[in-house]
Amino acid sequence: ALREACGGGLSIVSVASLTSGTQQTWRYQTSAGAFFVKTSTCLAHDRYRAEAQGLHELAGAHALRTPQVIACVQDHRHACLVLEWLDLHAPTRQAERLLGERLAAQHRITGRQFGWRCDNHLGATPQINTPDDDWVCFFRERRLRYQLNLAAENGASAVVIQRGEALLDALNAFFSGYQPAPSLLHGDLWGGNWGANAHGEPMVFDPAVYYGDRETDLAMSRLFGGFGPEFYRAYATHWPPDPGAAAREQLYNLYHVLNHYNLFGGGYLAQAKAMIDGLLAEVSG
Repeated sequence: ALREACGGGLSIVSVASLTSGTQQTWRYQTSAGAFFVKTSTCLAHDRYRAEAQGLHELAGAHALRTPQVIACVQDHRHACLVLEWLDLHAPTRQAERLLGERLAAQHRITGRQFGWRCDNHLGATPQINTPDDDWVCFFRERRLRYQLNLAAENGASAVVIQRGEALLDALNAFFSGYQPAPSLLHGDLWGGNWGANAHGEPMVFDPAVYYGDRETDLAMSRLFGGFGPEFYRAYATHWPPDPGAAAREQLYNLYHVLNHYNLFGGGYLAQAKAMIDGLLAEVSG
């Protein structure tokens, strides 16, 4: 794949394994420079192709720097995604400020509907992006209900599922007087999916792209940390938060906590239940 993309004269100097498992990642050092490579079974090809399309979508916004897609190929046994190698450095206050400014600019790019032209993945979980004109319906059905159904399959208690269903029925209460635009989203914006180069330019990667409420990206940025005050100040300067954003933050992060339960189990179910109970308490007053 590298030789086809970069020319037949390319030579591979070294290959270093970075992570292993169902998906493996590698650093390829070549005569044409360094590349980041993901490999898995051929079943991962659609996932890699959707990730590549998401990176192209973000790059087309001309806002935040993303790794260039070099190749996305498969054979009868394997699939691989080849990306530009990014040399990451510790983020500076300048990088955080630029990240906030440029994320706001990216969010100004809007689509005709909520969702996207193809499904993709949030971690290893399929993310359903079938377009919808109604954001509340989209978030209820494609995001929360999908994760709740998975949680039921993965052994979540009937109490959690019932409380979750009650929250779905009450979802409109969080959107009274609020109609978000379908903004271009990174979709998986936690601290491990961004960094900065040596010049302090922010870069994002590993997206789960779709068009949705801009607040979902901001909510996830607060879920696990990794973003400093300069980021939030810069974003708010370019696009202040809408009324009710604080209440919706928990709602949007419930999607990610449920996903973590479905991927990793453990205490994430108790965290999800506490979030559901808190959100229902807000609705009931």
